[in-house]
Amino acid sequence: MNNQPIRQCEDIALRIDDTNLNHHLWNNNGTWWIHYTVYPTPVTAERIRHSLKTKNVFQARDRRDRILGELLSHAGRLAA
Repeated sequence: MNNQPIRQCEDIALRIDDTNLNHHLWNNNGTWWIHYTVYPTPVTAERIRHSLKTKNVFQARDRRDRILGELLSHAGRLAA
C-alpha cells in the first residue's frame, strides 16, 4: 500500500455530507479509519483507507479533517 496520501496529478473525490459528522470515517472493531477515493488516471479509481489509530470519535474527526485538508492543499484537481 502506498503511504503517500496523494500522488502528483491525481484527482480526489470528496463528497462531504454536512449532516453526517462522521463522513469519510468508519469504526472497525473500535478503531476509527478514514476512507476516500483518488483517481490516478481518468479511467481508474483507487480507494484509500488508513487507520486513524484512535478509539475516540472526536480525535478521529480531528485527524480526518487534518488529512483531508492536506489532501486538498496538495491535490492536482478536485474531481466532480
